[in-house]
Amino acid sequence: MEPIQRKSLAQEVADAIKEKIQTGVFPLNAKLPTEPELMKSFSVGRSTIREATRYLAQSGYVQVKQGIGSFVISNSGNQGLDDKIGKAGFAAIFEVRQLIEMQIIEKAVHNRTQRHLTAMRKNLKERATFAAAGNLEACIKADIAFHTTVAESCGNSILTELYKTLSFHVSKSFTESYIDTKPFIHSQKEHEALLKFIESGNKTKALESAKKIIGHL
Repeated sequence: MEPIQRKSLAQEVADAIKEKIQTGVFPLNAKLPTEPELMKSFSVGRSTIREATRYLAQSGYVQVKQGIGSFVISNSGNQGLDDKIGKAGFAAIFEVRQLIEMQIIEKAVHNRTQRHLTAMRKNLKERATFAAAGNLEACIKADIAFHTTVAESCGNSILTELYKTLSFHVSKSFTESYIDTKPFIHSQKEHEALLKFIESGNKTKALESAKKIIGHL
């Protein structure tokens, strides 16, 4: 018998929003209510709404446009794939992540834009700041944000969506596996090297940095 997995408050909110999407209350291409509206509707805080929205985005139901809002892009999402990943073991998730990330980085060195590079720098700066402060939760979010931005820069929407789906479970694995930010401090220089090689278009060095980063996990 499989153990019962208790849902977090954010997951419960995400499920409630997902049901509204599936039943047409929030139709395709519709903009979701604002964060304050959702906070009032579900009687939860801003961080819970943001985590729920992130889960919906990673599950393929909504697309978040910074400064504009979240928009419904599917009423079925990629739930089947998400469920399979969720049931997979830690090792399997990271094996798939490694395969996908190598392809992503190979494309990112050619397709990244200045907008992507600016976002990556911001993500890494936040990663370093939170790691030094010992804020594990914020550090994990910044780390995932960096790698997600790299994925978005690769120019292949399917690879990007696959990575976003995986990243939710990678984040969960980090939370369960790490007790402090030391692993993130130790791998910060390699992350900065990866960014440097993506920016300079050096595919060979970028892939070498990525392998070193994965070796730290």
